[in-house]
Amino acid sequence: MIAVRFALYGALGGSFGLSAFSIYGLRAGERRDALALKLWLIGSAVVGLLLSAVALPLLAASMAGRPPWPIDRDAIGMLLSGSATGAAWEARMWALIVVLVAAGRASRLGLVALASGIALATLAWTGHGAMDEGAIGWVHRIADILHLLAAGAWVGALLGLILLAARPLRRADAAHLALTHRAIHGFGMVGTIIVTILVITGLINAWLLVGPGNVAALGMTLYGKLLLAKLALFAAMLGLAALNRFRLTPRFEASIAAADHRGALGALRRSLAVETACIVAILALVAWLGTLEPPMSV
Repeated sequence: MIAVRFALYGALGGSFGLSAFSIYGLRAGERRDALALKLWLIGSAVVGLLLSAVALPLLAASMAGRPPWPIDRDAIGMLLSGSATGAAWEARMWALIVVLVAAGRASRLGLVALASGIALATLAWTGHGAMDEGAIGWVHRIADILHLLAAGAWVGALLGLILLAARPLRRADAAHLALTHRAIHGFGMVGTIIVTILVITGLINAWLLVGPGNVAALGMTLYGKLLLAKLALFAAMLGLAALNRFRLTPRFEASIAAADHRGALGALRRSLAVETACIVAILALVAWLGTLEPPMSV
């Protein structure tokens, strides 16, 4: 279940974030050649559909307190017919079908971003927020949805930036280098918004799942240790993002003007690679945390 959750976060977050990045970071005529966008979006939709199909019996078995094998058709039927989690799963499948159909047309990129965002948001009903009821439940789910969308926007943007920066030097002409710099520079403002949303929604979730009285004892539980590791990786990502924005990106711009971009581009690639490794580790930790009891529920 942890592996499926992790892969779903990556596939759905990447689909939403990459389509959004293509809208705000690239011009219409640049998307196909720069990113092979159609291939990535169709691939992520197919993976999302397959993973969701695998996740359904696992989720049904978990909620029914039964082993995942053999598949319990009755538990699946109960999940789909009588729960918000089942309705969210169905909405995800329909949204991914829309992504699959619309991804072949560049003019429908806004629809792809909307549908993939809906698919990503449905994961809020597979986490701890789905267990809360009433007003607190809605606050928790809204915070989870915004957190998922912000994280997905970061994942997809990193994927887009890596695809741009990783083009072999023999194919990276002046136009592509200028496009890469513009996309990285343009992500600066969007990145600030993403970080703000992540911090605010993260604090809300920490209040609801951990509670102020349990902060001091976080290091004594598995949940707390994983959460602290996640926060440390998030802090490292913030440092790398600041390094990219205020040092490596201006250096890259100067190297393009001087027609000597090899060193600056290499440093930028390494920074993006480390940032990506951090976010992959964070997604794995989040997938694991979602299967554990938080302090406020113990």
